[in-house]
Amino acid sequence: MKNILQLLTTITRTDSYKMSQFLQYPKDTTHISSYIEARGGEPKSVFFGLQAFIKEYMQTPITMTDVDFAERVITAHGEPFNREGWEIIVNEYDGLMPVEIQAVPEGTVMETRNVQLQIVNTDPRLYWLTSYLETSLLRAIWYPSTVATMSRKMKQIIAKALHETSEVPVKDQLPFKLHDFGARGTSSTETAVLGGMSHLVNFMGTDTFEGVVGAMQYYNSDVCGFSIPASEHSTITSWGSERELDAFKNMVETFAGEGKIYACVSDSYDIYEAVDEKWPSLSREIITKGGTLVVRPDSGDPLTMPIEVIKRLMDKFGYTVNSKGYKVLPPYIRVIQGDGIDTTSLPIIIDNMKINDLSLDNLAFGMGGGLLQKVDRDTLKYAMKASARRDTKGDWHDVFKDPITDKGKTS
Repeated sequence: MKNILQLLTTITRTDSYKMSQFLQYPKDTTHISSYIEARGGEPKSVFFGLQAFIKEYMQTPITMTDVDFAERVITAHGEPFNREGWEIIVNEYDGLMPVEIQAVPEGTVMETRNVQLQIVNTDPRLYWLTSYLETSLLRAIWYPSTVATMSRKMKQIIAKALHETSEVPVKDQLPFKLHDFGARGTSSTETAVLGGMSHLVNFMGTDTFEGVVGAMQYYNSDVCGFSIPASEHSTITSWGSERELDAFKNMVETFAGEGKIYACVSDSYDIYEAVDEKWPSLSREIITKGGTLVVRPDSGDPLTMPIEVIKRLMDKFGYTVNSKGYKVLPPYIRVIQGDGIDTTSLPIIIDNMKINDLSLDNLAFGMGGGLLQKVDRDTLKYAMKASARRDTKGDWHDVFKDPITDKGKTS
């Protein structure tokens, strides 16, 4: 029995209404050229995702069995079926799509309202194919490009704050300042793969392991995302509230060491007791064993909680003041805020850090659903539109829309 992804071939990965469109174009049409653009939302966008789509889907040929299945389902569904056209693709093109795709290099940062990709059919009998592919192609571009764009936006905010508050070279810290915690918040494994890869365009810290594998598979990358040993509430609370200190001590004994970094969630019961009493009681072990402990609050107001935790840790572990006038914890202890981070809260937290004279050296961020799931096609107003039609005489004709009720949708 085939799984659902095997049944959903290029023929069936489209909107139902597109199935009738081969009958809707002018009779003398031979080619349709369409393009993809981000129409707004942000001043600039990052183009990403095309190669993954081509390798995963466009290089998978359709078969006559796929055509037979599609015909049965599509006609029962209420749409006409273009069997003649799909048979041409199977018989003359070995099941691959006869289209030409041109695009800017992936990773390109460009002003919105610019063409990122252009696609046109290469067989004049298959003029309808260009727009037929819109659903799957646009979906393959808007999501990873949007995640990469929003990740880059936060990278710029973090980089600016590091320039202002840290004397450590930005390049030495920035790649690990925003960690991807988004895997469990995504809608599917494929979303985690695409979103995880998109974040790795900008950063190197991730717990979305699927994204690392995706980058290796689709972009010929080596391992390009990295993580550290970290606790979660289930491992800490399995010791019981009365033995939380033992759980903390176990993290130090197990994962500390010269050059090592490890994180421990510390709010399972009382975050203030944890940072005021329990972690300070382990200071000798933390320092002697070496490495860096990263304390993680996971509740409370995300706009103020990391500042509060850092200040309390400074009261117990001390701090230095760097050349820019900002306070820095000792190098063996840091904080990560992974709860409630998004494009709105992150800059506010950074502003609160600066107001309290705290260097961003002290804090890293983790981001889950806000990074990989809280985006949609309208975030950057992505669209794919037909822009030209060629006729049997070889002449090209402009194709565009210009709605008087929304000039933002003019193509």
